[in-house]
Amino acid sequence: MKPNSIRLFIKPGCPWCEEVQEWLSAHDVPHETLDVIRDPKARAEMHQLTGQSKAPSLDVDGELLADFGVDELIPWWRQHGFSPKV
Repeated sequence: MKPNSIRLFIKPGCPWCEEVQEWLSAHDVPHETLDVIRDPKARAEMHQLTGQSKAPSLDVDGELLADFGVDELIPWWRQHGFSPKV
């Protein structure tokens, strides 16, 4: 299944955020990046969606994954059946 909307909430300088951005780019996954340090609205939305303030947080068509690294992303991605297959 190909997601309609992928939003990644990040904090600049966060190594986990950078790693996830690299993974998404390497797999040609188009996504919107929201900087929760510079954008208070994005920070508030991330907190509302996930209940936490840690990044990265990912919203894929309303399915949420918060405070994670690539090691958690890959099985989550597969479990939800998102394309591309990894």
